[in-house]
Amino acid sequence: MKIAYIYDAVYPWIKGGVEKRIYEIGSRLAKKHEVHWFGLQWGEGNLGDIKFHGVGKGKNLYKGGKRSIKEALYFASKLLLKFKGEYDIIDCQQFPYLSCFSAKFHSIIKNTPLVITWHEVWREYWKEYLGDLGIFGLQIEEVISKLTKNNVSVSRLTQKRLHSLGVTSEFIPNGIDFKRIQKVSGKDEEYDVIFVGRLIKEKNVDLLLRAVEIVKNNVPDLKVLIIGEGPEKERLISLASVLKLSQNVKFLGFLRDYEEVISYLKSSKVFVLPSKREGFGIVVLEANASGLPVITLNYPMNASKDLIIHGYNGFISSPTPSSLAEYIEISLFSGKKFKRNCVKNAKRYDWENIAELTEKFYERVLNGC
Repeated sequence: MKIAYIYDAVYPWIKGGVEKRIYEIGSRLAKKHEVHWFGLQWGEGNLGDIKFHGVGKGKNLYKGGKRSIKEALYFASKLLLKFKGEYDIIDCQQFPYLSCFSAKFHSIIKNTPLVITWHEVWREYWKEYLGDLGIFGLQIEEVISKLTKNNVSVSRLTQKRLHSLGVTSEFIPNGIDFKRIQKVSGKDEEYDVIFVGRLIKEKNVDLLLRAVEIVKNNVPDLKVLIIGEGPEKERLISLASVLKLSQNVKFLGFLRDYEEVISYLKSSKVFVLPSKREGFGIVVLEANASGLPVITLNYPMNASKDLIIHGYNGFISSPTPSSLAEYIEISLFSGKKFKRNCVKNAKRYDWENIAELTEKFYERVLNGC
């Protein structure tokens, strides 16, 4: 097969979940097939066996902590003009939406099946995200859901929300490089609680800090590590100071080296993901593969909670500081007994398995099934 992936952010220059998925699946499929990636030019170099096509210069993906509409328009227009070649499958990521129309145009012109991979379905969240302009996002999302019959959902939550629009989709989850994670050793310095992610409002890290304030009453020398950058960082550092947690919480910033992140996970006892909204949550699986129980929150748009079996490989907490604090303490004092469960759960999501599922789905699309 000759496969074309479409997404503006490109791994390893940008390290988000969507681009990571394309890179991991694409790299494995490229061993047997010809794989291309059309995105923006963020750096120099190749993507291993994936043939990369930069359709324009990399632009700021976010403005004020939100995805830039201007960047989405720029990518869609560049893609419309510079998408070249003949392919058996075009797989376009639903984000940042407008590029799906460019992909549809080329799929019609070239008579090529279009697959749209859905990482989230926002629906009512559009109004919260864009205010009065949210109605346009809602309408665009509905139109895109009708562009093709070949849809992929990366989480059960997204699959359910697509189904509410009358759209069927294939569930193919994100994954992890399980064997690579097992080879990494932990750091010498140990931490009790760790968070890894972009420091934006949706990640809800302030709730974690307020829970840590409670846990500190019983564990005065509690050590918390926060890895990541983002527009909320300075506010969170200030909040930690106000809560008298400056000696307990360390803000490490963004780490470019993947194995270093895994090493910090392996030197910690519990991973907390307090997000209000997650399209999947690969880091949950990475934490489980590192032997850590994961605590996440019971928010309607948090797909990562589908990866947790409560009391088996982690906990699903109510979105309150007191509830989160309770599960942090339980995990700290009995987390070791969860290690085997966590690793066993994560192993099912190895990228090799996910790539095989993707390949079989593409074959069914080509056969008209």
